[in-house]
Amino acid sequence: MSDPPIGNILLPVVPLGEACLFPESSLAIVISASAALKALDLAGRTGGRLLALANRDEASSARDVHALGTVATIASVLPAGEGGRRLELDGMQRARVVSMVGVDLLIAEATMVADGDAGDEWGPAVEALARYLHAHPDLRSFLDQQRRSREPMGWINLACQHLPITATARQRLLESAAAERCQRLNRGVDALLRKEHGA
Repeated sequence: MSDPPIGNILLPVVPLGEACLFPESSLAIVISASAALKALDLAGRTGGRLLALANRDEASSARDVHALGTVATIASVLPAGEGGRRLELDGMQRARVVSMVGVDLLIAEATMVADGDAGDEWGPAVEALARYLHAHPDLRSFLDQQRRSREPMGWINLACQHLPITATARQRLLESAAAERCQRLNRGVDALLRKEHGA
């Protein structure tokens, strides 16, 4: 058996259902599926990192996950009802699955994916987001409480994670590099506002 390519990492996989974790963002989720609980236990014994992957539409098994997700550290774990756990994750960096093994415990060989520089696209995205949050003060308050990273893209990523959009749209944002993610957010937020105001 040959060694994995230099730079690839092995991580337990936690399927997130329809949720999506972005870099520099936090996510609280309750897990109860056997595969997720076993991955969480393994991550706790091996450095506290895991690969958080959203499930594909109409997933029928734990293996029905997207190939691109986020490497995360475990911020906290609390008991939840009926053997589940309330898990809080801090997103670190995007990663793409190279290969995955396991049935009831998934282990992925993954390669890190750089986010790139948002460049000039960051400003218009923040302005569009500010317009949306002005119309939704409850969401702004929630995001302010959730924000851990003071990096410019941290705010954008956190918004991408919590805006009222479909799971598919959220995954597309995660799969986009920083500049494209800002462009998509700029267009998407204005479209949400128009839809909400019946325009």
